[in-house]
Amino acid sequence: MAEPARPKPARKVAIVTGGARGIGRGCALALADKGFDVALVDLLAPEMERTAGELRAKGRQALIFEADVAGHLRAREIVTAVKAEWGRIDFLLNNAGKSMPKGILECSEEEFDRTIDINLKSCFNYIQAVAPIMLAQGSEPGTGGRIASMSSLNAFTGGVTSAVSKFAYAAAKAGILGLTRALAKELGPSIAINAICPGVIKTELGNALTRAREPELIKGIALGRLGSPADVGQLVAFLATVEPNFITGQAFQIDGFQWVI
Repeated sequence: MAEPARPKPARKVAIVTGGARGIGRGCALALADKGFDVALVDLLAPEMERTAGELRAKGRQALIFEADVAGHLRAREIVTAVKAEWGRIDFLLNNAGKSMPKGILECSEEEFDRTIDINLKSCFNYIQAVAPIMLAQGSEPGTGGRIASMSSLNAFTGGVTSAVSKFAYAAAKAGILGLTRALAKELGPSIAINAICPGVIKTELGNALTRAREPELIKGIALGRLGSPADVGQLVAFLATVEPNFITGQAFQIDGFQWVI
């Protein structure tokens, strides 16, 4: 006898950090297309307002929180506010990130710490805040919620010649992979958590740095183009909604099969 279908919640709720522009915006829009109301967290208030307007134009609700994702207490405040407003949290995307182009001989302690705080500690901040809510939403496999954190191809390569960032960024993004694997065991079965590892993606931040080298970069990508925020958004939307779900603790490379150049 087939298992009875689980009742679906009246609404689906997502939090996207670094959601103002670039990959975060692309992912937020993709989630809206899948029926999610989306809370955006970023320091870029005007850009968040524009993205929130785009979400509302799709018929979804949007909240915006101007915040530094390195702040532990602020993460708890934001998660509490989203739960109070919408009653649940189904999906968390830890997307906020910071580049660090300096090498080991130039990078200061403060710059290293800040890179780790924004890229890695922020994931801890928001996962720790949402986990109790998701666990309370359901103890059966896949009923509590889902989490995805934005790592990077650099977590595997250590930063290729085309990389915007070097060792500190690569270390933070590699840390996300360990965090994801450990928490998949700790938070399962009710919460599924995965990491996403983009290659070269055309965004507002990276465009100026990659535009001059775009023809050269494309030669090292099997699919013959740079990625877009919408490409990453499709993967995020899949991980947020696929049913039945048997995916957790994984690192998904989305790079058009990019090799080192």
